[in-house]
This record gives sequence, C-alpha cells and structure tokens, in this order.
Amino acid sequence: MIDVARTLRTAALAAGVSLAARAALRRTRPGSAQLWERENYAGRSVDLCAGPAVTVGVAAGVLAADPGTRGAALVATLAAGACGAYDDLAGACDPRRGFRAHLGALRDGELTSGAVKLIGISAAGLIAGALLKARAADKLLAGVVVAGAAHFVNLVDVRPGRAAQAALALGAAGLLRGSLAAAPMGAAAAVLPDDLAERGMLGDAGAHALGAAIGVAIVAGNGRAGLAAHAAGLVAAAAFGEHVSEWARKDLGQDSRERGLGQGLRQTVNSPV
Repeated sequence: MIDVARTLRTAALAAGVSLAARAALRRTRPGSAQLWERENYAGRSVDLCAGPAVTVGVAAGVLAADPGTRGAALVATLAAGACGAYDDLAGACDPRRGFRAHLGALRDGELTSGAVKLIGISAAGLIAGALLKARAADKLLAGVVVAGAAHFVNLVDVRPGRAAQAALALGAAGLLRGSLAAAPMGAAAAVLPDDLAERGMLGDAGAHALGAAIGVAIVAGNGRAGLAAHAAGLVAAAAFGEHVSEWARKDLGQDSRERGLGQGLRQTVNSPV
C-alpha cells in the first residue's frame, strides 16, 4: 500500500531544500561569480546553482523516505552529485565526451574529470547495491542500474528541462513501490521552471544526482528479473549514448507543430475548391 503522506513529505522536503539551497548559492556564489556561470547550447549565460542545490535537496528528501532505502540513496546521491560537480568545474574546458574518450585517456595515463566521475559513480552504485541486496549477482546488477540511471539522465541533459523532465517521467512508476522516488521528483519539479526559462542549468552535478537517486528507487522496488531488465536497457542506452542525446535534442513540440502544419497543407491541397 502506498504511504501517501510519506511520499508527499519526501517530495515537499526535497523541493523546499532545493529551492532554498539554490537561492543561497545565487546570493553568495562561493569562490567567484564566474565559477558558477556557463554558456548553454543557445549561447545564453546561465548559472550552475541548481546542480548542487538539487543534490542537497534530494539528500534531504531521502531522509523522509522509506527507512530501508535511506543509506543507499544518500551514498549514491551525494557521491554522484559530488563527482558531477567536480566534472562541472575541472572538466569545463575539456572537449572530450563519452566513455570511450575518457577511458582512452585513462589508458594513455591521463585521469580526466570524466574518468573520475565514471569511476566514482560506478563505485557508489556498487556500494548502494550492496546495502540494498543480499546476493552477489543482485548487488552487481543493482550497481549497474544506479550508475546507469545516473548516466542516462545526464545523457538527456542537452536542452533546457530535459534532465528534470526525465527524472519526473522515470520516477513516476517508482512511486507505486515506495516513497524514495518522490525525492528526485520533488527536487526536479522545483527547479524545472527555472531550467526551462534558461536562467540556470543542472549541470553534471544535478543530472547525476537525480539519476542516481532514481536508480536506487528502481533497485529498491525490483527483484533480479526487474534489475536485469533495467540494467540491460541502461547499458544499451549508454552504448548508444550519442543517439540518445541526439533524440533528446529534438524539439518535440516543434516536430508536432511541423507535422500538424504538413497535415494542414495536405488537407488544403487535397480538398475540393
């Protein structure tokens, strides 16, 4: 049975802390204002305050979620957010993208920020899986799901609002199995309007934190068969990451409008005069 009250508390706490943390970061801009500024895909200046804010917000929401999931979710969320934040800062000028590029650099003796992120989030996923599952095979599958979910949400974070929308869509099904999914959903919903308005972006910190928390929710609500299915899908998404990101870049609303216009033109041409 769904604990509606706990779910609502979890979402509200995550949303409230995310908004408060983002506002505090925008006021203070620790380090320097330039450190928090980035140029988005359209060349507009946006800030990265939402990323750390969402990480803290999700972690706060986790504390109100189901007791058996809290430790694993905190480990995965905070580690993913920290690794993502490191990549946001240290890898800002690094043009290399994707597993192959960073693993290739690692093979040549260079530890890139992307490789640090890959290793750190993978390790956090395995720790989270070990906290949630008893059997070795399940622990491994759980680690793949947590790390894979974190990577997937980051893969689609190529246009305003995509990562937050993905978190809301992926988390919705998890609400039927527990309150944990409400934490990333609450945080994502809180920052989505600002993201869509192109005033700020989640960056790697926010996208990975949201994805990792959703991954833990998936692990907590599934047995081996479910874990295997999710792991297979996420591994496939990672393998075809460029195609996933390209799909996420599409303006679905524009595509719909263009299809509607095309249909209208065809109707006009085919209609009797």
